[in-house]
Amino acid sequence: EVVAMIKEILEARIRPAVQEDGGDIRYVDFDEETGMVHVRLAGSCVGCPSSSVTLKNGVENMLMHYIPEVTAVNSVEDEEQTTAGGGVQVEQTKTETKDSTYEQRLAAAGIPFSD
Repeated sequence: EVVAMIKEILEARIRPAVQEDGGDIRYVDFDEETGMVHVRLAGSCVGCPSSSVTLKNGVENMLMHYIPEVTAVNSVEDEEQTTAGGGVQVEQTKTETKDSTYEQRLAAAGIPFSD
């Protein structure tokens, strides 16, 4: 459930803003014990001095605001450092049951939720 919310917010809210500057962001994983979200930055974000500020002030703040289980966001390095027309590579998961809290959190983030 938490992972689905993280992926949804990354895809619907964060990724479009990052792409406007020629970059991209991909979900890597979520550590439930620490609350740490790992993402991979790509495109113009790689090596950009502003990317760490964007990661902390934008991505981390938004995820922590809407998903209390998230305590921090960390960027992980990729061997190739670039994607050719890539994007957020997330697994498309669909839950069998609805959780009203989940729906409310997504609605608060301005993300429509439907089965």
